[in-house]
Amino acid sequence: MTPQKIKTFLWYDGAAEEAATFYCSLFKDSEILNVSRYPAGGPAPAGSVMTVAFKLAGIEFIALNGGPIFKFTEAISLSVDCEDQAEFDFLWDKLTSDGGTPSQCGWLKDKWGLSWQITPRALPRLLSSSKPGVAQRVMAAMMQMTKIDIAALEQAARD
Repeated sequence: MTPQKIKTFLWYDGAAEEAATFYCSLFKDSEILNVSRYPAGGPAPAGSVMTVAFKLAGIEFIALNGGPIFKFTEAISLSVDCEDQAEFDFLWDKLTSDGGTPSQCGWLKDKWGLSWQITPRALPRLLSSSKPGVAQRVMAAMMQMTKIDIAALEQAARD
């Protein structure tokens, strides 16, 4: 099997392993692949977690305990395609728990400040409708939402 050529690298302030373990608990086909530790003489205590390689839904990531120098911003987010409202609600509730913060239109930040877009599969379908006015009504409804309500989007499409 060919290794994944491009991997997202995420910078944490001491919580790389905790975050990776949490994320892996949320998605099928997810696992911790490797944990590397700082050697003596490194920028962190010898033996503490340096990087965590992990897989989420088959996609590989690397988390680094790099310290407090850099923070996540909304300029990058992880977008998750959700099959239905139940999957959306599960991920939304888990990712906003314990210090996570909801934003607008299905966006949120988890407790480590990483931005996520939790996107129901119905949304792009409704927004790309060729029927006159549907996309505009769906967009207007979504812009009023924090947590996406698929039934309300579908109702807006019908109105």
